[in-house]
Amino acid sequence: MFEFDEERRRFLQRSLASGFVLAGGSLLAPLVHALGGQVPKELPAGRSIYDVRGTVRVDGKQADRNTRIGTRSTVETGSNSLVIFRVGQDAHILRENSRIQLASSSDTFAEGLRLVSGALLSVFGQRPKTGKNYTLSTTTATIGIRGTGVYAEAMPDASYVCTCYGVVDINANENPEEFENIRSVHHDAPRYVLANPDGGKLITPAPMKNHTDEELMLVEAIVGRTPPFSSVKGYSTPRRGY
Repeated sequence: MFEFDEERRRFLQRSLASGFVLAGGSLLAPLVHALGGQVPKELPAGRSIYDVRGTVRVDGKQADRNTRIGTRSTVETGSNSLVIFRVGQDAHILRENSRIQLASSSDTFAEGLRLVSGALLSVFGQRPKTGKNYTLSTTTATIGIRGTGVYAEAMPDASYVCTCYGVVDINANENPEEFENIRSVHHDAPRYVLANPDGGKLITPAPMKNHTDEELMLVEAIVGRTPPFSSVKGYSTPRRGY
């Protein structure tokens, strides 16, 4: 787990602004190496999966790079497995021993996602103006997405939620009246959301852990975007409108 500081922020901004994202001296080099030398780029139309490793099932069937993931699909991974994929303008990394269920009334974009178990890193594109926010739910939390990048882990008695950038509303499932609106520039306010109160609270501060800027750069790249912290002008407003 890296510790983020202001020097690293400036280095990221300069490197991304100058296009320093290729293997052989790049911020993405370790991730590119792990993916067999692939340089992250936008997935072509009709493709869902950027990379799949190990045991990954989509709607109960073993997945490969040609598997389509729809707006109502169930995706699950086994031990030492992962899948990197997009659904519409959203992109995700689902880590090992994890399970998600997508939900939607549309075939073109997902309206919600349930992280049943495990860990998920997601970035979300601009939503159609339906008047409803995207909802990400876990074992203990319900998260209203307004335009953001989020890393979440779901455990039986707690969830971890890092708003990497953008705006979310976090509600504790055990008491929906306990909620927090978070506006994050860069991993500013990670939270644990508990099943049982700690000091009378269900939502408590947490460290930034278990995910990286390089991963965010990758998933934004496969939907043709860059993360907001790449801007040399800094980041003072949500990444996308809502």
